[in-house]
Amino acid sequence: MMSLLVISLPLLPVVVMMTIRFRSSLLALCCRVCAGVLKLSHRKVCVSSTHAYVFSNCTHGQAQSVLLTFDLYSTTHATLSIGPQKGELLDEIVKREAPLMVLELGMHCGYASIRILRLLPPSGKLLAVELDPQTADRGEEIILVAGFKNPQFQVLTCSSAEAISSLSSHLGDSRLDLVLMDHDPEQYLPDLLALHRGKLLSAFCVVLINRALTSGAKDLLEYVTARPLSYSIGRQLDGMMELHCHMAVHSEGS
Repeated sequence: MMSLLVISLPLLPVVVMMTIRFRSSLLALCCRVCAGVLKLSHRKVCVSSTHAYVFSNCTHGQAQSVLLTFDLYSTTHATLSIGPQKGELLDEIVKREAPLMVLELGMHCGYASIRILRLLPPSGKLLAVELDPQTADRGEEIILVAGFKNPQFQVLTCSSAEAISSLSSHLGDSRLDLVLMDHDPEQYLPDLLALHRGKLLSAFCVVLINRALTSGAKDLLEYVTARPLSYSIGRQLDGMMELHCHMAVHSEGS
């Protein structure tokens, strides 16, 4: 023990100096690790607790009951659902646009999916993308519980990039009239560009962006605001932003 102390004492100043020098980097690393753990924990709670509560307490076959049960749960628990206020904005846009093809990136437990599906025209269809298989399975189950059938929607369990690369096979000759982005904000801009490259958006597609004011969405905001002929920003509510794409007016490549 004494010999170990004798050996380590000369190293103490070095350890102190290195700790001071790299203190900010170590602190940032710890913060990122903690944030990641909390994010995973939050996601797990959403999948298990939200699903169990909604499934057990809603009236099966009634979409409105499912939504109200979601809202009731969110009054006492944190969830990843957009909630009733943003949900009303989503409702307004779906009613106004009457989209035939909708893409939802980040379906979580199916809350926004149900809000969209209950307002689509009879021939409308929703493609919901969710990376996590457990979340996708439970979200799809809640959509079915709400009374919707598989021909009305399809869940794609993969990354947004993978989904976009295969969208043409799902769309056929159709194009997307509405896109809801509620996944990783850092993927918003790459995914928007990929949708344009694939010519997957209709001439006046509306892109509804959740968490548009987060740092991850900064690149997207800078991109669209620098191209006023191609994009215009509509309503905004609590970080949710309505983006209009004017591709019939101005080419994306310019």
